[in-house]
Amino acid sequence: MDHAAPQSPAGLNTTPSWLLNQSATHAARLLSEGFAAHDLRGYHYRLLATLAEEGPASQADLGRRCGIDRSDVVAAINDLAGRGLVVRAPDPADRRRNVISVTDAGADEARAMGATVDRVQADLLAPLSSTEREQLTRLLTRLLEHHRRRH
Repeated sequence: MDHAAPQSPAGLNTTPSWLLNQSATHAARLLSEGFAAHDLRGYHYRLLATLAEEGPASQADLGRRCGIDRSDVVAAINDLAGRGLVVRAPDPADRRRNVISVTDAGADEARAMGATVDRVQADLLAPLSSTEREQLTRLLTRLLEHHRRRH
């Protein structure tokens, strides 16, 4: 059985949008595999890392900061709370809202998942020198900032 990578039309192989898409697909797979070792997903990491870096927040604020849909935030917070990684408590200023805080175990998990992200970056960018990695990061940042301003 032939396991060769599928070949795309030659014209696509020099198209930045195609190359970005293919690289993003590969990066997402590597991250997904890395997070699976923690029995968690990318949105769990985004929530834990945000709470660890910025402190407690309402579910709605977390969703906005992390770019996660409101219903997905609730499900992810439920997962994290069930594992003892976050705690949910009523907001003293507005009892209708919940404030989410990271636990010590959650902060530890955020650090461990951060180390996984670092390993994935090293694997993904292995063929590039440190100068090339910095240049790629600058260029991708510039692209994203440009398109975020437009929308």
